[in-house]
Amino acid sequence: MPEGGGGRERRRLDRSCFFGKLRDLRSSKRHNKKPAMTHPMIPSAGTRHHSEDLCLGLRATLAAMLLVVLSSALAHASAVAQPMSIEDLFARPGIFGTEPRQLRWSDDGELLVFSWARPGESRRSLWCVDHRGQGLKRISATGTGSSVGEFAWEKSGDTLLFLRDGRLWRLDLAAASESELARVGASAHELRLSPDRRYASYLRDGDLWLFDLRTRREQAVTNIGIAPLSLPPTGRYSRPEREIGPGIWGGPTYAWAPDSRHIAVHHVDRRGMREVPFPNYLADETDPNPVRRGYPGDANEARRVGIVDTKSGTLELLELDDPESHQIVGFEWSPRGELLIDVASDTNVLRRLYVWGGMSEDTTGGPEQVWESVRDSRIYTRFASSWDANGRDLLILSDHENYYGLYRLERGAQTSSELIRLDSGDHDVLGAAKLTADSVFFEATAGKPAEQQVFRVTTDASTPTQLTQHPGHHSAYPSPDGRSVALLRSDDRSPPELYLLASGAAAPVRVTHSPTPAFEDFPLAEARYLQVPATATRPALHVRLLLPKEFDETRRYPVLFGPMYSNTVRNRWGAAYTLMQQALTQRGYLVVQVDVRGSTGYGRAWREAFLNDFAGGDIEDIEDAVDYLSALPYVDRERLGIWGSSYGGTLSVYTLLKKPGLFAAAVAAASAVDPRFFGTDDVAIVRRPGDGSGIFERRAEDLVDRLQDKLLLVHGMQDQVVPFKTVAALADAFIRAGKPIEMAFVPGATHGWRREPPYDRYIFNRLIEFFDRHLKPGAGKTEEAH
Repeated sequence: MPEGGGGRERRRLDRSCFFGKLRDLRSSKRHNKKPAMTHPMIPSAGTRHHSEDLCLGLRATLAAMLLVVLSSALAHASAVAQPMSIEDLFARPGIFGTEPRQLRWSDDGELLVFSWARPGESRRSLWCVDHRGQGLKRISATGTGSSVGEFAWEKSGDTLLFLRDGRLWRLDLAAASESELARVGASAHELRLSPDRRYASYLRDGDLWLFDLRTRREQAVTNIGIAPLSLPPTGRYSRPEREIGPGIWGGPTYAWAPDSRHIAVHHVDRRGMREVPFPNYLADETDPNPVRRGYPGDANEARRVGIVDTKSGTLELLELDDPESHQIVGFEWSPRGELLIDVASDTNVLRRLYVWGGMSEDTTGGPEQVWESVRDSRIYTRFASSWDANGRDLLILSDHENYYGLYRLERGAQTSSELIRLDSGDHDVLGAAKLTADSVFFEATAGKPAEQQVFRVTTDASTPTQLTQHPGHHSAYPSPDGRSVALLRSDDRSPPELYLLASGAAAPVRVTHSPTPAFEDFPLAEARYLQVPATATRPALHVRLLLPKEFDETRRYPVLFGPMYSNTVRNRWGAAYTLMQQALTQRGYLVVQVDVRGSTGYGRAWREAFLNDFAGGDIEDIEDAVDYLSALPYVDRERLGIWGSSYGGTLSVYTLLKKPGLFAAAVAAASAVDPRFFGTDDVAIVRRPGDGSGIFERRAEDLVDRLQDKLLLVHGMQDQVVPFKTVAALADAFIRAGKPIEMAFVPGATHGWRREPPYDRYIFNRLIEFFDRHLKPGAGKTEEAH
């Protein structure tokens, strides 16, 4: 029986029984021949009989009770029926709380300090807890200013330095007091301390600055910063013309040498890149707004490693591979002053490790290559390296074998065959090694691609030990002595929280409770993990299915695939997209994500099948997932939608064009539909023009005649990653072909619109309105399954 009719019938029966009992009570009082006692709360009414007074009083009391019951029921029904708005979901502070960040152990491993805000608070403060997870307390003032920014230990367990409101502050833990040291500017970031604790260092305006903690004087130790071309300075490519800092898509910034005199810096020069206009229509007059941004085959930003001598003020740039086509993955000093440098080509085909011994007494000259790995089929990948605890050997995160692994490279060995694997080898290691005196900690899938668990391997052990067991996503922050490990943990139904796992403890201790009490009543979606059976041409597809709280398997529901991308079937809390998925399930949708080819966790062949195949085989994977899910009795095959942003938008557009009728509607945000306008770093997945793949001749414009389904194109006009020009050309092609589409072009939004209020709320609301209009989720609640 449909829920609406059955529910109303039950409520009619309940009300009939209630009023029947009320009539019986009134009748029995009227015919009661015994003297009635006067109720102390019912005053006499002249000649009225006491029985009548009692009846009237009871009627009034029962009517009041009925009103309360019905009001409560209606309020509850309203709360269940009315989903939270996007504005409520994205409110700050919100019911989901604030994620703990910047976990920093004291040198002795006794105390852990981190940035956090209590439930209901909007500004971050510094908080402290001991190595057992006990004694949580706020250690910085809340005040009326902004949140605490970056911080660093000045003296272990005693004082810290931190940034707030454009100033450098000192925090004395024992005295529980703060003191302002200097005004360093709102743009100061990357706060560090020299090993001898004399200097605080930070980046500002493209240069490296030192603040002498003895003399209270500030000085710039580099003079290379050049302001960005673009105004306003928003968007991925709006970076300084030249700077000490990360590359456009990441990389190191700087690192102190153990002698407290030399500093390794990441020197980035973008003046050789192409100038591309991104018109700013919000200026007083339209501003062409040039930005340094290349296309595949263009010169990239020039990335080099430099050595700063703080006493002489000199900057020496080291000679490495072609800086306009190679990225600096990372660098790290050894205890004896050798610098490890990790370099990879923009295509990721080539990877090399160098050691520069300029700080040691027995080594001179340029960097020495100590290891190389070459593979033509590599795409976007995970690379990391560090010194082993002995300060001589190296630890490398590499795709040398089928699964990403953590390896030890003993100095003197130069080939991949000489690497010693530290993990089990049957699953992917997901990040860099984290070292203590006798142990290596790392995160890995533990054989389940949706999970991220923490492992530890000691110097005297041959196999690693899994430290975390709870399903979900864990990140490890071990104390320097290794006796405790801080964990950030989240899952499908739990925002990130801080836990402490002490050595020998049976289970981690929860430290933070971030959501407000309202979170307990929030109708969280249920997650199910499914597998589409393998075929002769592909392995099993992993699927995550989110179900509404009041899910009923006897009814059919509309289904939304999204946000689409690789690596989406993950048991974790995913910020803005997670909130959006929760909003959709509250409105009666089932939400699906699929780990299409290009995803990690399934081996090298599946990951690298994405090379030169954008919007190709992965659309076949989506179709296979649709066919599988459509066989489920609660899925309405006629009401399927798909959405995503960036490459997820690409998949949304191309699925409608290449598989008409597979989905009834799609929302494509920031969709990359023309490979000619990809970035210089996208050569990792499409290589370069002229290589014979034909990938740069593929354009969505050529397929517009195939459109049969409903499509909404969403794009930020300040998107520098996927130029607005490309989707404008696609929209024009649809119009010329006579295809009715909908458009939402946002003048101030960039590629990262989901982190940009108010654009995030506007775009998410447009997405909901579009799908509600075309897929009608409310009907799914009343239709019986066939």
